[in-house]
Amino acid sequence: MTKVFAGIDALAAAEGESFGPTDWVEIDQRQVDLFAEATGDHQWIHTDPERAASGPFGRTIAHGFLTLSLLPRLLNELYRVDDVRMGINYGLNKVRFPSPVPVGSKVRLAAEIASVRRGEGFVEVTTRSTIEV
Repeated sequence: MTKVFAGIDALAAAEGESFGPTDWVEIDQRQVDLFAEATGDHQWIHTDPERAASGPFGRTIAHGFLTLSLLPRLLNELYRVDDVRMGINYGLNKVRFPSPVPVGSKVRLAAEIASVRRGEGFVEVTTRSTIEV
């Protein structure tokens, strides 16, 4: 269920609060192939199921950056903030891919509002996010 914050003050009051997990999302080969096409990353471990079957994971795996790219979709499932003009991705503080995401597996997200910092004409929200396979 999506938590709705009625503006930045309400979001700031939730600093340290955790949300999730989201519903499970299946990663399929078509999605991996489309991501490979979009990024030009056609490494066999992602796109060649036959070769990958005899590889280290026994099947193809999702690109780490494909998994990362699911964050906006999954975060939108966890919370939203009303009465803001827009939101943009400012960057990433620390990203690790500690285990592969095999094609056919499911992932979900849990997140925490780690900090809310106000600046001149902006608010920076740092979210600590963990994707579970």
